[in-house]
Amino acid sequence: MTDTATGPVEQAITDRLTAALAPTLLEVQNESAAHRGHMGDDGTGESHFRVVIESAAFAGVSRVERQRMVNRALADLLVDRIHALAIVARPPA
Repeated sequence: MTDTATGPVEQAITDRLTAALAPTLLEVQNESAAHRGHMGDDGTGESHFRVVIESAAFAGVSRVERQRMVNRALADLLVDRIHALAIVARPPA
């Protein structure tokens, strides 16, 4: 979890993944503070994220395609708002 309130990028990630993939589990972690001063740090405090998502939409889908599904849902954010995104995507157990 983050030590600050949810920012607009973090909220946009949550909203878009919820709408696109109807997850049964969704954790969006802002890891930007750990990358402060590194390449890709834009100073907003919202540039590096980790997503853990579980969705029935991932059943029977390869790991690579699950990541592509997440990337498609966040495509415009990945262009200029998100520098780094770590993804753990899996179907429900």
